[in-house]
Amino acid sequence: MAEAEPQLIRAKGLNAPSISRLGELSDKYGLDCTEEELVCYKQMMGGILHSYQRVAEMSESLPEVVYPRTPGYRPKPQDNPYNAWYYKCDIKGAPEGKLLGKKFAIKDSIQVAGVPMMNGSRLLEGFVPEVDATVVTRVLDAGGIVKGKAACENMCLSGSSITCDTGPVRNPHDEKRITGGSSSGCAALVAGKVVDMAIGGDQGGSVRIPSSLTGLVGLKPTFSLVPYTGAVSVETMVDSLGPITRTVYDCALLLEVIAGYDNGQDPRQSRDLKVSNYTAQLVGDVKGMKIGVIKEGFATCQPEVKSTFNVAMETLKSAGALVEEVSIPAHNDAEALFFPILCQGAMDIMLKQDGVAVGSRGLQSTMLANSMRQGFRSLSQYLPHVAKMMLLTSEYVREEFGYHFYAKATNLLMEVTEEYNKALSMYDVLALPTVPRTATEIIRENASVQELIEHSLSWIPNTCAFNITGHPAISINAGFSNGLPVGLQFVGRHFEDGALLNAAYGWEKLRDAATE
Repeated sequence: MAEAEPQLIRAKGLNAPSISRLGELSDKYGLDCTEEELVCYKQMMGGILHSYQRVAEMSESLPEVVYPRTPGYRPKPQDNPYNAWYYKCDIKGAPEGKLLGKKFAIKDSIQVAGVPMMNGSRLLEGFVPEVDATVVTRVLDAGGIVKGKAACENMCLSGSSITCDTGPVRNPHDEKRITGGSSSGCAALVAGKVVDMAIGGDQGGSVRIPSSLTGLVGLKPTFSLVPYTGAVSVETMVDSLGPITRTVYDCALLLEVIAGYDNGQDPRQSRDLKVSNYTAQLVGDVKGMKIGVIKEGFATCQPEVKSTFNVAMETLKSAGALVEEVSIPAHNDAEALFFPILCQGAMDIMLKQDGVAVGSRGLQSTMLANSMRQGFRSLSQYLPHVAKMMLLTSEYVREEFGYHFYAKATNLLMEVTEEYNKALSMYDVLALPTVPRTATEIIRENASVQELIEHSLSWIPNTCAFNITGHPAISINAGFSNGLPVGLQFVGRHFEDGALLNAAYGWEKLRDAATE
């Protein structure tokens, strides 16, 4: 661990406040303090503020940055295919390892030391991380090469690819269309064969949605299997990082590298967390595999998406898999639980906590906290409409009802999770379309506010459920409709990511054999 220079916040802001300032705070929180009480409180808080000052004077011990690099550069349009890069760099990892020579894009919500990061938003523009996220360190330790930061949706709050402040990210299959988001740049760069693999973030489908719309393999691992250390939090209950690759084998290989316990730096992880040899589990024989097709997963699907999905299921059935429809009525309520959790959690973390996961013992970035605070204080007017709408919704609900609905949603979530678990006790994996339609055209610049918000949020009905339940879920190409990819999503049991990958691998072999 390397020691960082202390960032002193001296007496400014740590002196005891004036009596009038204390009175304002008392009124704000309905404390009904008398002036005599306030005078006493001011005297007594000096000792506590001295502790804050001592913290300001101390040096943080941060993870060492091992591999040399330069800050890189912001590419010009002609050097930026699909408008998918935010920053380009060239960080070479270890001279040996499972990922030797593999080129990587890292979502711009994940810290890479010394390389600028904006999380898709001008609110963070100019922020330069001082540490590598754990997943970045693990990729470099395994011989990978980080080629840059991939553009993402503004604050990762959109399932489209239109809100990034560097402009829309274009789909390699048709550059007039979106890639999906929020890991939009990652998917475009992998699908366009600019890089070999990418690591994205998934809070409501943000790895699986763009993977579906670009014909890739995108995995949201079991909650906490992959450490989130060093990535910008949206809501700690749903934060996940996962691979975006062109093949299931590459996905399994990358998961082997990035999964595992992070020595307490991500407190969501169990000390006895075990990582399997996921590539060794890729047998690919679907004979006898039990697949439950979620009946409720088709409510908003385009006919062509449903027909492409059904052809895939028939192919699996012909190869010996047992494919049956299973009804999980709770699937219809999962999205309703998702939004109170996401809205209240995300707005609190970003607006009130400066990106800091309060209550967490894990590694926090003070520099990121400072940048988030400054950005939201001075530039929040530039947030996209979807973020503003979510912010206002969460604040209205909080002021009127407190955290009642957040608490109730988390309680109800246990019941919903158990419904999926019951289905998974009867089937090896569950299956449903990843998203309800194929990639749409990039929305016009003069679109209405309503159109912009709907375009951002309409992709998640089949993906967000597994962010709140924590089940592993993978999207893989099921086929094409009018030249555009259609995604098939498999869902597995908690911490049985290897079995989930094997189901996807079995389908991949059948699909590819049919096109040879």
